[in-house]
Amino acid sequence: MFQVEKYQGTKEQGFGLVTKQLKALLEGEPNQIANLSNASALLNQFMDRINWVGFYLVEEESNQLVLGPFQGLPACVRIPLGRGVCGTAASEQKTLRIEDVHQFPGHIACDAASQSEIVIPLVKDGKLIGVLDIDSPEKERFDEEDQKYLEIFTDELLRHL
Repeated sequence: MFQVEKYQGTKEQGFGLVTKQLKALLEGEPNQIANLSNASALLNQFMDRINWVGFYLVEEESNQLVLGPFQGLPACVRIPLGRGVCGTAASEQKTLRIEDVHQFPGHIACDAASQSEIVIPLVKDGKLIGVLDIDSPEKERFDEEDQKYLEIFTDELLRHL
């Protein structure tokens, strides 16, 4: 059985550990849904002060993001590219760290408790495949260090997708 370890050291040490756990968990597994499911569960157990973590995947036919594996309350199923934090991060293919989601133009409120958000695009071989979305019930929850280490985490994840 796989055990997620909480780490009380620095963010660098903690994210280093969770990224190593991700690599071990996904090694040899080719199924994208299984790997995204385990990645969201791992982050949900590792990160504190969050209320939603999961993935939205690109559906090329509709030019939308569609809900993928996640941990948290039920969520919006479809997000048009370019709309909300997820759709904007996807269309711009850059990480967005939003201190107060209520100040973001066109924010899509899936969970009224969410106050801040970080969205990291998942780009493999130059092609957008989706985004990692993490919400928090606290304003200003995510900082530059979170962004840096979550981007390293998603780089490792992309090796297994």
